[in-house]
Amino acid sequence: MRGEKVISATFRGMGATLSRREFVRLGSAGLAGAALLGVAGCGGEQSMAAVRHGPTEGWIAALMGNDAAVGHVVLLGDSIFDNAAYVAGAPDVVRQVRQRLPQGSKATLAAVDGSKIGDVRRQLRRVPADATHLVLSVGGNDALGSSDFLTTPARSTAEVLSGLADIGERFERAYLAMLTDVLAHELPTAICTVYYPRFPDAALQKLAVAALTVFNDSIVRAAFAHGLPLLDLRLICTEEEDYANPIEPSALGGEKIARAIVEYMEHGFAGSRTEVFT
Repeated sequence: MRGEKVISATFRGMGATLSRREFVRLGSAGLAGAALLGVAGCGGEQSMAAVRHGPTEGWIAALMGNDAAVGHVVLLGDSIFDNAAYVAGAPDVVRQVRQRLPQGSKATLAAVDGSKIGDVRRQLRRVPADATHLVLSVGGNDALGSSDFLTTPARSTAEVLSGLADIGERFERAYLAMLTDVLAHELPTAICTVYYPRFPDAALQKLAVAALTVFNDSIVRAAFAHGLPLLDLRLICTEEEDYANPIEPSALGGEKIARAIVEYMEHGFAGSRTEVFT
């Protein structure tokens, strides 16, 4: 149910501070009970949602993660989010997210241009204490680091496929280890696929799209294994104008990415069921 992702502070004044895992164990009875306690005035601390919506509606909004006005999203990863250097003074992704969020919400850019999977752990140190959502887009630079494989001579198709499989396995191990650190923050988290590049050379573009399948398969399977929302950038940035250069999002592409991020935040959460945003 959507109430699985719940901020512990919501329960302050009710005799205990519950973690998200504890809330899940309470189930629907816990949600109903908390709502009733809010109506009865038993909560020692009233959330901002309750102030705006009234006691019952406010508690339910806060518990179910639908109170967008108090959201604080943190963007993790690489230049998909940290694209200011490529938009010539136009709004970058984080600015466009802020423009779309309701009044009172915040967006923090922790992503750093050029980052790989191993750099995300440093970015996690910058996650603010009041963060409510995380969005992660990383892996493109790891794929670029393996691009020499595309021009490596091979004696057979089997040798090519075996080499791709080895690259995919290494990527998946690193990605899953990094994702474990991200999920340890116990915040609603969405992850992104690696979008297709826009190489002017048709032969290189064809090879790159085929090779990215190995990387994206790992990301998609991680999303479904953990029940995480998935922003499929391959279906979000689909036009030439979405790119500032062959591998970086333009202001127009960033606008599409920002729209998907805000849609994810507003949509709420369905527990362990992955939903795809495009």
